[in-house]
Parts: sequence; structure tokens; C-alpha cells
Amino acid sequence: MMDNNNNHKPFSLPNDPHASKAHFDTEQKKMHTAGPPGLWREISNLLILVAIIAFIIVLVKIF
Repeated sequence: MMDNNNNHKPFSLPNDPHASKAHFDTEQKKMHTAGPPGLWREISNLLILVAIIAFIIVLVKIF
């Protein structure tokens, strides 16, 4: 049986502020190491998504 102490609900405050800070530091380090390649990956994903949506709109207007 699982206790509710380890189940975090969205937008709830964490029980351990040190764990929250450690998680933040880890995420910040990951973002800094990704840097420009991570940004270009996000931009390319966005462009692919826009192209797919545009293609669907064109298909709908043709048919």
C-alpha cells in the first residue's frame, strides 16, 4: 500500500525544500548544457509542427 507522502499533486508545494532546490539546480544545469543545440532542436520541432498544420489546412481547402 502506497502512502500519500510521495505522491505529489500538480502545483502543490514539495515536502522537502532541499529536494526542490536540487531538482531546480539539475534542470538548470541540463538547460545550460543543452544551450544552442537545444534551442535549435526546439525551433526545428516548431517548424515541423507548423508545416504539418499548414499541409493539413491546404488538404482541407483542396478537397
